[in-house]
Amino acid sequence: MKSGGPLATSRLLLPLLLLLPLLLQLPHTHQGRPLRHTLPTQRAQDPPAVHLGNGLGQQPVAVTTFDLTKISKTSSSFEFRTWDPEGVIFYGDTNPEDDWFMLGLRDGRPEIQMHNQWARFTVGAGPRLDDGRWHQVELKMDGDSVLLGVDGKEVLHLRQVSGPLDTKVQPILRIALGALLFPASNLRFPLVPALDGCLRQGTWLGKQIQTSASTPANLRSCDVESQPGIFFPAGTHAEFSLQDIPQPHAEPWAFSLDLGLELVAGSGHLLALGTPENPSWLSLHLQDQKVVLSPGSGQGLALPLVLGLPLQVTLGVSRVVLSQGLKTEVLALPSLGLGPILNLWAQPQGRLFLGALPGEDSSASFCLNGLWAQGQRLDMDQALNRSQDIWTHSCPRSPGNGTDTSH
Repeated sequence: MKSGGPLATSRLLLPLLLLLPLLLQLPHTHQGRPLRHTLPTQRAQDPPAVHLGNGLGQQPVAVTTFDLTKISKTSSSFEFRTWDPEGVIFYGDTNPEDDWFMLGLRDGRPEIQMHNQWARFTVGAGPRLDDGRWHQVELKMDGDSVLLGVDGKEVLHLRQVSGPLDTKVQPILRIALGALLFPASNLRFPLVPALDGCLRQGTWLGKQIQTSASTPANLRSCDVESQPGIFFPAGTHAEFSLQDIPQPHAEPWAFSLDLGLELVAGSGHLLALGTPENPSWLSLHLQDQKVVLSPGSGQGLALPLVLGLPLQVTLGVSRVVLSQGLKTEVLALPSLGLGPILNLWAQPQGRLFLGALPGEDSSASFCLNGLWAQGQRLDMDQALNRSQDIWTHSCPRSPGNGTDTSH
């Protein structure tokens, strides 16, 4: 930790950290410590929870500005729920060049990054929050200190960091929820900014979060009960560059994909290998609770799905094997063999497509408890591009629950 002041903190740390939490004001003891641990129930008149996931984490779901000379409340709090171990909860600055801060998750635990004239550091503290449960988070000023509380317990105490808010050279502070306002490479310790999580019930230095006018209206509801996984609502898609995923074995040539299907509904593409111009050189298509394997425009074969069992596709030099549990189907490749498909790995345009293909009117929706290439798990946050409505780290617990992402 590098520091320009006591405890690697600064006067600026206080107002910035006070602004981090977003929702739910907690009661306190006379000493100012977080007191309540039991989460209150969501009331009908409360504002709906805000879903942080918004594409690749490049577009905030809310932006709020504060005049620091008029701040009268010195505590903020919120409830937070996620299965995602990494991402940005919020970013704030008075100047993105030399006066900014970030609250996020890394390995499931809270992390704060600061960069200003007094202190430049990264610090993590507290328990893992990526367990799918609602957690209370509170930050408040107590004398010359800043206290971070999680579920009623103090997890971080920064002393000698207080200072008058009305003496700042640049008194206007802006806060972005769910994204950064500069490139992720500008962070002191880079992380993947996109975060599949929910925030609800709270106050932000006395203010309520207002969703940006530019925020799409079809972000998913946070009322849905979820479990770990990846959920593709109907019509959504993602693509990986074949050069960015584990490569095939050379001798003999072989490539495998494993999908853990938990929920399936509708008809449409599940997976395809190809290029943007020709996206289905080899494809898996969902239809009537079956998966159909097809080599381009050739004749395919079907395999009835058994949800909960891994579905494996293995490419060899002369055939493709589709298997699930004890069931196996073998598709012989045309006389040209695997040659055309092999070329996909030799060109920058080679792609692995998931979900709806470009221009496809697909009704297929599905949930994966995991996706593996050559036995290594793929992270949806590393996709070349993807629909913002994909739940990158969560799935609805029951069929049809949450498949409509509109509010």
